[in-house]
Amino acid sequence: MIGYFFGSSRGMSQILANIALQSVRYIDMVEKFIMAGTTAVHVCDSERGERCVVLLHGYFESLVVWDEFVPLLSGRVRVVTLDLPGHGISEVRGQIHTMDYLADTVAAAMEHLGIGRYSVVGHSMGGYVALSLAERYGERVEAAVLLSSTPSADTMEKCDRRRREIELVRAGRKNTIASIVRHAGFAPENVTRLKGWIDDLEELVLMTEDDGVIALINGMIERKDMNDMLRSTSVPHMFIFGRHDSYIPVEVADKIVSDHPEAEVVWLEHSGHMGFLEEPETCADAILEFIERSKS
Repeated sequence: MIGYFFGSSRGMSQILANIALQSVRYIDMVEKFIMAGTTAVHVCDSERGERCVVLLHGYFESLVVWDEFVPLLSGRVRVVTLDLPGHGISEVRGQIHTMDYLADTVAAAMEHLGIGRYSVVGHSMGGYVALSLAERYGERVEAAVLLSSTPSADTMEKCDRRRREIELVRAGRKNTIASIVRHAGFAPENVTRLKGWIDDLEELVLMTEDDGVIALINGMIERKDMNDMLRSTSVPHMFIFGRHDSYIPVEVADKIVSDHPEAEVVWLEHSGHMGFLEEPETCADAILEFIERSKS
């Protein structure tokens, strides 16, 4: 397994630490490494079900964030999760991971697994990848769910914030980022209840490889606006927003909803940015029902 990382800058101790953190906790998934095009990718696959859903994690996350969510879906659909290149224990490839490159890698991974058609659920940054998949592989994507994500490109202000994060990473100060991430993603009412997950997410920040973080930040800075694509695509799509999301405030989400009357929308009344952890059953039911409607 470690042999896949011959091209990576990470040390052996970092690899082993990440593998330990990423031990898959659900027993109905097959965990493996595959070559997705030219990129070594860590995937988990339930391998059962006529229809398939691929779950794409967000920035500073990995496939482990779906551990408790997968069982809510896997009884009705086949579920695939993966570490997007640059995060988790998938390979890092170069200094920039564009959203198109990530989409191409996901598409190649699904082809490797023999899955020709699938729905995609993208959380935050994973939603940017889902949008690129819908644009580039619309014939394969049956439905797309943007979970706490937006089709708009970054503003200049947000790009500047991302560049400052790169500076922090290069200065060896990921702990500063981790301290912000620790609570920012959750509705205040959920912080105490989900302390275990908050601690895990902080640990993921600290253990993510610096080169991977920088490559993904550079890719997010460069991503294009996808609003026109989303309005014109034949891929059915749905937004899921949290009422208490500090990253996508209600007024911003309302504007997105107004700009996309073609999309279905679900509001999670007791969630921030991490709705699949804060209201998992409501979130899973909405996804499964949307996929079923898209089929018909």
